Amino acid sequence: MNLHELKSRPGAKKPRTRVGRGIAAGKGKTAGRGTKGEGARSGSGGHLYRQGGALPFYRRLPFKRGFTNIRRVEWNEINLDQLALFPAGTEVTPEVLAQAKLVDPGKPVVLLGRGQPKAALKVKVHRVSRSARAKLEKVGGSVEILAA
Repeated sequence: MNLHELKSRPGAKKPRTRVGRGIAAGKGKTAGRGTKGEGARSGSGGHLYRQGGALPFYRRLPFKRGFTNIRRVEWNEINLDQLALFPAGTEVTPEVLAQAKLVDPGKPVVLLGRGQPKAALKVKVHRVSRSARAKLEKVGGSVEILAA
């Protein structure tokens, strides 16, 4: 079989409907557009965001167009179970966590309370949850809050 011998399957190619060619053609007179109304007129539909006089969707919801809060703070989240790799008595700072590839440098660090601490650590972070502080102090560790 060669390329010039290829043929479409029967029924795959359908001729386009020729509208406005008299009533006997089936799509004559109004050409399938119905009678009167916006859809019957040329150039119907208005512009892309037209909603028939209602307040457009994109104006009702400002966040839908990509509102970005310029004051949003992105936090590095670290959990207690992730601190298990540090030996007892270690001073855990954002720099130490960045060297251990646990956080991205430059972003403030928040300590969260998932898991149980294995050793007493001296942790210096920008924010800490109540449960994380309680669990860490229970095993003899301490938490110091850094200025963001």
